[in-house]
Amino acid sequence: MEKKRQTYHKPVLLTESVEALNINPNGVYVDVTFGSGGHSREILSRLNEGKLFAFDQDSDALANTIDDERFTLFNSNFSYLSNFLKFSQCDAIDGLLADLGVSSHQFDVAERGFSIRFDGPIDLRMDNRRSSTGADVLNSYEEEEIANILYNYGDFRESRRMAKHIANIRQERVFENISDITEAFANFAPRGKENSYFARILQALRIEVNDEMGVLKSMLEQALEMLRPGGRLSIISYHSLEDRLVKNFFRSGNFNGEIEKDMYGNIITPFKLISKKPIVPAAEEIEQNNRARSAKLRIAEKL
Repeated sequence: MEKKRQTYHKPVLLTESVEALNINPNGVYVDVTFGSGGHSREILSRLNEGKLFAFDQDSDALANTIDDERFTLFNSNFSYLSNFLKFSQCDAIDGLLADLGVSSHQFDVAERGFSIRFDGPIDLRMDNRRSSTGADVLNSYEEEEIANILYNYGDFRESRRMAKHIANIRQERVFENISDITEAFANFAPRGKENSYFARILQALRIEVNDEMGVLKSMLEQALEMLRPGGRLSIISYHSLEDRLVKNFFRSGNFNGEIEKDMYGNIITPFKLISKKPIVPAAEEIEQNNRARSAKLRIAEKL
């Protein structure tokens, strides 16, 4: 049965992120976060004989595929970037675009568990072929592991106290739905900021479930390998962990931001920064799409 095309919001920083690629009409490009296809359609509109490869691990995105002989969509995590490109006899690319994080569609589907607006299951898998869910993390991880996840991915200073609270609760019952989280931490959340507090818990669990930091690192390293000299990376991030990784990698070629210099004092880096500061959405775009408020676009060109 043919899947019904999903309704998505207009991508954040659509024009800015595609223009950042400095597209060669006959070049080869990659959109590693296909979603509704907004970025891909914009890229295709600027190609003549060029090709576009796209990735999306969410099977829902397949309903939005584009009928164009220049276009290929892979239902896969972008950590397999080079494998799929080389399988398709593509040895080099001219640019890559990534719009990281959760799509608006994923936030709007209750059973995916990405939003506190719904009392859905604590799923949080971007790819439902993954075996482990957010509920599995809460119910089976060691207390110390949960504390580290909440601290590193949710920026909770009280992460150890939260993890102990989780361990105590699960002695009597399992965590299953979003309401189990909101009820468990109702007395932890600052008054008036409850939604933000609960959303950070979901964010921390989501990053762990999907290994978001690990796959981002892998993709960036492969993208550097696949890029032709003069090729560009256009990366949109939504939280500080992602943005820090991208910033460090663009600046130094490593994820720790450790600067190496040659004998003349010049920084050794594989990239030229196209914009030293991140590009952020205009006030008008943020007003139309609240999700855009935390978006940061960074652009780099391979030397």
